[in-house]
Amino acid sequence: MDTMRERFLDVTTRLLDDDPRLAVVLADISAAGFAPAAERHPDRVVNVGIREQLLIGAAGGLALAGMRPIAHTFASFLIERPFEQVKLDLVHQGVGAVLVSAAGSYDWPAGGRTHMAPGDVALLDTLPDWTVHVPGHPDEAEQLLRHAVADGDRNVYVRLSEHRNTAAVPVEAGRFTVVRRGSKGLVLAVGPMLDAVLAATEGLDVSVLYAATVRPFDAAGLRAAVHGRADVVLVEPYLAGTSAGEAHAALVDRPHRVLALGVPREEHRHYGSIAEHLTAYGLDAAALRERIGTFLW
Repeated sequence: MDTMRERFLDVTTRLLDDDPRLAVVLADISAAGFAPAAERHPDRVVNVGIREQLLIGAAGGLALAGMRPIAHTFASFLIERPFEQVKLDLVHQGVGAVLVSAAGSYDWPAGGRTHMAPGDVALLDTLPDWTVHVPGHPDEAEQLLRHAVADGDRNVYVRLSEHRNTAAVPVEAGRFTVVRRGSKGLVLAVGPMLDAVLAATEGLDVSVLYAATVRPFDAAGLRAAVHGRADVVLVEPYLAGTSAGEAHAALVDRPHRVLALGVPREEHRHYGSIAEHLTAYGLDAAALRERIGTFLW
C-alpha cells in the first residue's frame, strides 16, 4: 500500500514524460525518488540543494518563462521558511506554481519542531487566490495533483501527509462531500481526519461533511448541508481555527455556532508517534466524541 508521497513521486514522474511544459524543483528532499525522471529530463528536474528560498525563486522563474513548475519539500521548508519568496516571487509577480508538501503538522515527530508546520494553511490564508488541497488518501492525492497541474496558472498547494484514511472518498476539487446525514449538527472533517470523525460520531444524529479541498472554501456546500440553527464542528489536521472565519462567513445570515478543533498553538515538546500526537491534541476518536458531544448536547 503506497503513501501519498510515493504516489506523488510516481504520478509526477509520469506527468513529466507526458507534458513538456511541466518542471519539478527540489531542495534535496525526494531527490532520490526523482532520479529516474532527472535522467530522462535533466532540464526539467532541478535540485537546488538545501536552499528553500531558491526553491521558490526558481519555481517563480520557470513560471515566468511559461513553464508549469511543481516545487516540493517538507511543509515547514516549503511554506514557512521561504514565505517571503512565496509572497513576492509567485503572488506579486502574478505567476503560478504547484507547491506539494510532505511531513505536515505531526508526520515526523522524531524530526522535532523544525519538521512540523501546523500553521502552513493559515499562513497561505494571508495571500490571495490560493487553492489548497488536503487529501486524506493516496487516490485523492493523485486526483487532486492532476487537477492542480492542469489548473491553468493558478497557485495551488497540495498538502500531503503520512496520516491517512483507510479508504478514499469520491471527491470533486473545490467541493465538500456529504458522507453521513443527521439532524443535530454537522461535523466537517478535513483530509486525514475523516476516519477519526466517523468513529467519533458513530451512532450520533449528526451530518458529516468531508473536505479534501479547503480553499476556496465550499461555502455553498456547507450552507446546503445545515438545517435550521447551524451547529458546526470543524476538525482540521493543522492549526485549530484555520477555517473558522470561512465557516462564519458562509453562515453569516443564519444563527450558528462553530467549534474549531485542530492542532493547538501550544508546542508539545515530547515527540512521539503520529497517534500519540493526535491523542495529545485531542484529535483521536475518543477525545473527538467527547468534545463534539459536549458542544452539540
